[in-house]
Amino acid sequence: MTQTDICHCPVTLSSSSALEDWNGVVLGVLSHGRETPNHLGRLMEAEPDFAMGYAARGLFCLMTGRAEVIPAARTALQEARRSASANRITTREQGWITALAHWLDGAPTAAVEVIEQILRALPHDTVSAKLSHGIRFMLGDSQGMRASVERVLPAHGTDHACRGYLLGCHAFTLEETGEYTLAEKAGREGLTLAADDAWGLHAVAHVYDMTAQPDNGIALIDQNTAAWQGSNNFRYHVWWHKALLHMERGELDIALGLYDAQIRADKTDDYRDISNATSLLMRLELEGMDVGLRWEELADFSEARVEDGCLVFADLHYLLALVGAERGDAREKMKARFARDAAKSGEMAVRVDAPGMAALAGLNAFSEGRYDAAFLNLAAARPLMSTIGGSRAQRDVFERIIIDSGLRAGRYDATAAILRDRLAQRGGTIDRFAATRFYKLNTARGIAAQ
Repeated sequence: MTQTDICHCPVTLSSSSALEDWNGVVLGVLSHGRETPNHLGRLMEAEPDFAMGYAARGLFCLMTGRAEVIPAARTALQEARRSASANRITTREQGWITALAHWLDGAPTAAVEVIEQILRALPHDTVSAKLSHGIRFMLGDSQGMRASVERVLPAHGTDHACRGYLLGCHAFTLEETGEYTLAEKAGREGLTLAADDAWGLHAVAHVYDMTAQPDNGIALIDQNTAAWQGSNNFRYHVWWHKALLHMERGELDIALGLYDAQIRADKTDDYRDISNATSLLMRLELEGMDVGLRWEELADFSEARVEDGCLVFADLHYLLALVGAERGDAREKMKARFARDAAKSGEMAVRVDAPGMAALAGLNAFSEGRYDAAFLNLAAARPLMSTIGGSRAQRDVFERIIIDSGLRAGRYDATAAILRDRLAQRGGTIDRFAATRFYKLNTARGIAAQ
């Protein structure tokens, strides 16, 4: 039996209660809601032959970036194929199964293309648009994210129940491609339509980070608690943004307080939570703050992930914890694993080879006080760092390490060029970090000239 879901798309379900849970899954994915797994669990109990549900389960596993869930994703693919062979399903549903198969084969770009084929036929399919958005985010494809959203935005008119969430996605893509004014407008409009859109709220927070408007960013987060308090662990990422905004105001103690009270309130090993934590601690240390033994619990989790190898973005943040806690053996094991992975075939292997190998070498050199080697390696990795995934704000921790490496190594001209490029990416706005580093650069040059 084919019904119509909240995205105005066909879905093969037999009851209204099953459709209600599917719509709960859709809205949960769009809002980063906590109840998404519960909706999916009830749905699959009631509809054990729902092929798209199995495909969703597999895709959601892969989006966690964890090696140990890959077997579960493969099982989900098998179940999806079994269900599809025994039942008539829609082209959309088959597309999700095919996308899962491609991703499991190490070809996430091919998975995205299958989802885009669905969107060409069903541009109003918001949950498929969010899936494309999410995979592209993990691949660092900001231009592709923006083009994808803008292709389907006209099909999300004022009568579309999910328009607000798509505007949140559009806001994020605008911010990541440097259109800060348009991003703020789209994100705020989206929040008026979807008050629980944590992604859209965080897109506007990104704008205020990139344009050095900490007061506006803090007020935004404080005044829109409905957008993120009910979300899954994504709420820790919102707290991370707030901590960055307090750092921009020079309030390092408040940022560290947020780390303890919120960002690491739950000691999870989710790579997104680890990346929030490690990048904040590293930023604070670069500003001269002693973060004490906080690296230790992060390093315990990260040491267990040395052989993971799902995402370079995750690996480099694990490495920050291993560096911070001085886990030399684990760092050597990760270095060896990177070398093995770089020699393999596939999309992720390409990213491990470049920029991964150079970035890994640069971070290790920085931790050992070999600042010239750190600068040379990190500067070599820099042109491709966007391909490891994440956002500009997240990858900025590596920008800061490059710049501080260059200053400490005495490579003033090259460091100045990177500072100017970072400034251009931020729309010409000088943030606190840039101001202090330009000051250090000019002081060092004056001393060198004397």
